[in-house]
Amino acid sequence: MTNEYKTLIFKTEGHVARVIFNRPEVLNRMDDVTSEELADVLDRMRRPGDARVLLMSSTGKTFSAGGDLEEVRRLAKDKDARFQAWDVGRRLIYGMHEVTVPVVVALHGDVYGLGTSIALSGDVIVASKNVRIGDPHVNVGLVAGDGGCLVFPAAFGMTKAKRHLLTGEPIGAEEAYRLGGVTDLVDTPEEVLPLAEKIAERITFLPPMAVQFTKRALNHAMHKQAVDVFEFSLALEQYGMLSEDLIEAIDAFKEKRKPTYKNR
Repeated sequence: MTNEYKTLIFKTEGHVARVIFNRPEVLNRMDDVTSEELADVLDRMRRPGDARVLLMSSTGKTFSAGGDLEEVRRLAKDKDARFQAWDVGRRLIYGMHEVTVPVVVALHGDVYGLGTSIALSGDVIVASKNVRIGDPHVNVGLVAGDGGCLVFPAAFGMTKAKRHLLTGEPIGAEEAYRLGGVTDLVDTPEEVLPLAEKIAERITFLPPMAVQFTKRALNHAMHKQAVDVFEFSLALEQYGMLSEDLIEAIDAFKEKRKPTYKNR
């Protein structure tokens, strides 16, 4: 089965469903179209049919560069668009934890922002040593509200999560592996997808109900945290979009100059 999307490739081959971020020309940024399409894929995977595993990968050198700054600027000025983004954000994060089958993520390149929240919500995360994993929301005047405050502590521990979310600095894949946020580490980008495929294939040979119910039990605690931490951080992100410093951060980034913040 193959489904056509504008920014993603989604197909099922045997017992393996695949979703591939496919906008390498813009570093697989998560704009409103990509977010809507991925949310739709995750909705579909709540009833996976013959699929026993979902394998996530991407084209190009970067897994995902995160959100689109021009879209953030639009959201800051458009209340209805913000509410729409809020809804899609909830569908994405809850959707990742409600996919019935295990999710294997193949990180051959850097991942940032919302892309990181998606990747770290996977069940098996394969990465190469060159990869950087970051959530630079604060660098552009945003609260890390679209999943960072939920997935970073789960992946790396609270103290380490604070270090990276409060500075916007990425964490390297080798350190992420040492801390448990990456499950499998390889030397080169070319080795990532083959290993992810091998793990995905192994899962397809296991008793499906045993695997899926085990995942459901493991994700139960994360779901309870999501209702508390994620909902609160997402609300704060929406509120923070009204700040003048957000626009200043975006303008300074675009103009390659030092920003001047006014704390308002």
